[in-house]
Amino acid sequence: MSTLPLAAHHVLPPRLLDVRGEFPGVPADWAYLDAAATSQKPRAVIEAINRAYAQDYATVHRGVYARSAHMTEAYEAAREAAAGFIGGAADEAVFVRGATEGINLVADTWGEQTIGEGDRILLSQLEHHSNIVPWRMLADRKGAEIDVAPLTADGRIDEAALTALIGPRTKLVAVAHVSNVLGGVADIRRIADAAHAKGALLLVDGCQAAPRVKVDVRALGADFYVWSGHKLYGPTGIGLLWARREILAAMPPWQGGGSMIDDVRFEKVTYAAAPQRFEAGTPHIVGAVGLHAAIRWVEDIGIEAIDAHERALLAITRAELGHLNSVRLFGPEDSAGILSFAVADVHPHDVATILDEGGVAIRAGHHCAQPLMRHLGVQATARASFSAHSSEADVARLVKGIERTMRIFG
Repeated sequence: MSTLPLAAHHVLPPRLLDVRGEFPGVPADWAYLDAAATSQKPRAVIEAINRAYAQDYATVHRGVYARSAHMTEAYEAAREAAAGFIGGAADEAVFVRGATEGINLVADTWGEQTIGEGDRILLSQLEHHSNIVPWRMLADRKGAEIDVAPLTADGRIDEAALTALIGPRTKLVAVAHVSNVLGGVADIRRIADAAHAKGALLLVDGCQAAPRVKVDVRALGADFYVWSGHKLYGPTGIGLLWARREILAAMPPWQGGGSMIDDVRFEKVTYAAAPQRFEAGTPHIVGAVGLHAAIRWVEDIGIEAIDAHERALLAITRAELGHLNSVRLFGPEDSAGILSFAVADVHPHDVATILDEGGVAIRAGHHCAQPLMRHLGVQATARASFSAHSSEADVARLVKGIERTMRIFG
């Protein structure tokens, strides 16, 4: 087992981020390493949410009084910021509860309109359940088929094999930009070009990418891109579906109610233009405001700086755990801020429980990726995932906790 100090195993990068003090929910003696599940919130986001409820709150798109107008401006400014954060435009951006709802929206509108009997949907072996189940449900309704691209030996999407699976009946390719289990970053541009060459569209699950890597949907060639605000230091219950303007304009409404209409009669209803067509009812107003604050906070630091910070800590962690013979590491070495591992024959839940006793919070389970677990030959893994507030001290706590786990279980 490793007894050397961390500094003996690595060379420090020129600069790690030092923003821990901006996170009131992360005390110095607690290593929160579960950002891939949900992020902790910086003070700027918490204050923006408090202010929106306490001082600025009003409905949007309906009131003619000043505060409602101001809140409407704030809500639409959040849409513009969220779209711009990934290189899109406001009229291509639909607010949803999160990536799961965004994928279901696409499946239930574009998918119902486009997918027919005998058509094919192409996924990869590492997809989150949210990027499997909606397509399985659609395929079952429509008589379509699902193809699955394999992985490389180090746990990336095998893009050559994926490309070969795209055929004339393939209508959609849907893949994760960054794996929530293995952290590998897919070559989305390559996948997009291959899909488009065969007349298929590409949906990208950007949940783990948006908080970690620079995203430009136009440069990537995506047709749909979904992500969740709560993983980007923002509140829960708010996320974004981006789609190319012409695709979004042709998609039928999803849910019916207020805000998404043009004219309502008992005989006939006409609908608002996108994106409002897909936002029935009173939206998560304060969630959008909080998301905007999170985006500003990230942009002030720089997503590239956060990416470099997380990758540096991940490299340190892989080096430290690599010295422990009983620890198995999963995924590519250059993964983006996420590391899954196993400790000998110890169940990941036991690993997580012992780590929690030492002030380390990780995720343990199948991570909503049961097909991937079966591919890896395990029922579950332990997973540490980093964020802007993570530190070398967190890594040291993690390593110490794993060494303790190994001693306890012999």
